[in-house]
Amino acid sequence: MTTEQSALGRIEAFEDFIGTEFPVEVATHYKNIGAFQMTGLNIHQTTAGAVQQASGGLNGVVRFTTYTTDSDSVFLRTAECLDVAKMAPLVMECRIKSETITLQENFFGLCNISDPDDNIEDHIIDTSAGTTTITDFTATHCCGFLRSSELTAVAEWHAIWKGGTTSALTTTAAGELGVNMVAGDWQILRIEVDPNGTARWYIDGVLLKTLAGAVSTTEDLACILGVTDLATTTVTAEMDADYMLVRANRDWTV
Repeated sequence: MTTEQSALGRIEAFEDFIGTEFPVEVATHYKNIGAFQMTGLNIHQTTAGAVQQASGGLNGVVRFTTYTTDSDSVFLRTAECLDVAKMAPLVMECRIKSETITLQENFFGLCNISDPDDNIEDHIIDTSAGTTTITDFTATHCCGFLRSSELTAVAEWHAIWKGGTTSALTTTAAGELGVNMVAGDWQILRIEVDPNGTARWYIDGVLLKTLAGAVSTTEDLACILGVTDLATTTVTAEMDADYMLVRANRDWTV
């Protein structure tokens, strides 16, 4: 953690989606929404993007909608600009819901990926139907929440981690948090990371897991909120977001 040198020693990125949207067919593979960037596989295709919702929640709600094939995704993310040893404590929080939780994956947390065609399967963790053993991390560094309809506990939120001093998650049972994602219900996901790499997972204000050494203290990481489509036909994956928050100390080193 660095010594604060001015009144701007803390970084806070917050998006409340009061009036922001990128409706169907984003022209490129990325767009900015407030302080964050929207990326994802095939977000430039027709019907994919982020659309403000006229009903289903006050406060400003945006719906992420993927394109229609396997691994298509929508991510809202920072750059790879977060270094735990230099900038922690980190606080990351979002409020989300999905109207359906079948044929999709949801992720919120830290990861060292920068490809504009981001998706959970190819860039964070590759799951397969009935997965109980986690061996297919496609990211070298990540720490966050995963909910996948391919895991054995199809509705349950899992803690996943790789790249810190603690060995990476190897079984889904070790990551189970005991809280399900329920179709149509809002949930608040929160991750806190200390300068030594200790991470804490909260859902709706309840601390569910603490793990020392979960996060690398040297890798540059991005905070990512994402949804990925697991359908192989014309089905889209959707996720609503009420807000997203990232807090960190500013790194003053040269």
